[in-house]
Amino acid sequence: MNLSEKKSSAKQIHLKSFEELFQTESEAVQGEPILEVSLEELYPFPNHPFHVCEDEEMEELAESIRAYGVLSPILVRERAEGGYEMIAGHRRRYASKLAGKTTIPAIIRKYSEEEAIILMVDSNLQRENLFPSEKAKAYRMKYEAMKHQGKKQKGRSLYEMEASSGESGKTIQRYIWLSRL
Repeated sequence: MNLSEKKSSAKQIHLKSFEELFQTESEAVQGEPILEVSLEELYPFPNHPFHVCEDEEMEELAESIRAYGVLSPILVRERAEGGYEMIAGHRRRYASKLAGKTTIPAIIRKYSEEEAIILMVDSNLQRENLFPSEKAKAYRMKYEAMKHQGKKQKGRSLYEMEASSGESGKTIQRYIWLSRL
């Protein structure tokens, strides 16, 4: 690489400004406002396959929220009946209640039913200590949502799920079959 190539590639690097690095919690994340939403306005995602357990980890999360607040906003969408449907952040919501909070920072987005399901599943599958029944129901929900989006083409949705989850397509198929029991 010659000197002129190095100079041109350096122009492509974007360093964040001081303001971007030190935004406050109420400022935008990727251009989206973060709003404080009342815990009473939040509704769980219908058929949410993941359990929110009151265990030692939950107590640690609640203690962290008491001390520092919620560091990462939850993701919600508006409900036709009023309030907000939670897509990601069920554990943070529960821990906020335990911590005595009445509001929680949230990003409000517009998603179709299928998009919301896929995001809800993907945001929870990386968690440790998932029960096989939770994974099974989650994979089935995601698979069905992908089918409704028109992404089922000769196993394409299983291939995409395999790529995003790190599990083989056969394993995902087995989980889906387990969910039907």
